Amino acid sequence: MSDTKLVSVRNLSVSYDGKEILHDVNLDIRLHDFIGVVGPNGGGKTTLVKAILKSIPYRGTVEYHPLLEEGGYRRIGYLPQINSIDRAFPISVREVVLSGLQARKGLWGRYSADDREKAQHLLEITNISHLSDRPIGELSGGEFQRVVLCRALISDPKLLILDEPNNFVDNKFENELYHLLKKFNDRMAILIVSHDLGTITCYIKSVVCVNGTVHYHDSNLITPEELLAYDCPIQLMYHGDIPHTVLEKHDRL
Repeated sequence: MSDTKLVSVRNLSVSYDGKEILHDVNLDIRLHDFIGVVGPNGGGKTTLVKAILKSIPYRGTVEYHPLLEEGGYRRIGYLPQINSIDRAFPISVREVVLSGLQARKGLWGRYSADDREKAQHLLEITNISHLSDRPIGELSGGEFQRVVLCRALISDPKLLILDEPNNFVDNKFENELYHLLKKFNDRMAILIVSHDLGTITCYIKSVVCVNGTVHYHDSNLITPEELLAYDCPIQLMYHGDIPHTVLEKHDRL
């Protein structure tokens, strides 16, 4: 079961305004994967995420396992980059979290007592239960990031995708976030886009380098031999017991 391919991407290409952003992408995401996605700015990381979500036009195929569409709705939790969300809308923290059930409930579905209890539990484990009635426009960036994480988790996804979550997470919550994700990985696959590979190396199981195409490394530690095999220029550095990985510039293919 753990080898179940939740998502299979084959021969994927994406272009914007005639410019090719990604080409020849092949990638599998399995049931208990914890994948760190890294690469230079403009290399196509967010584009890859959006293609996996089928939210942009692409060429090639993105196939979902039936587990991802169990119950008649897509069981993918998504935490986008926080600056892509309109926080001026007059809605409370609790309502934002509950809105993560909309795909299951439908536009006019009513939230049950169990739904509200689950939302409150998620707010508690992310240490923002005291903000449940607060309008989202009054939150700090780190607080709002926690709210959006709760929204992504409330529908019990089989795949959780996070796009640069540490950009707006305060230092105190950053370690808590990764510990939470490690626990959630027992019941869902996780794909996390991050510029801070040195931090996430302790938690992820494999690495995807994105720069026009995809280089997949089936480990959170990459040997020099693997670097040559994948044609992926990464230098490894070690400090004490915690591995740090530093990216060099990728040449576009």
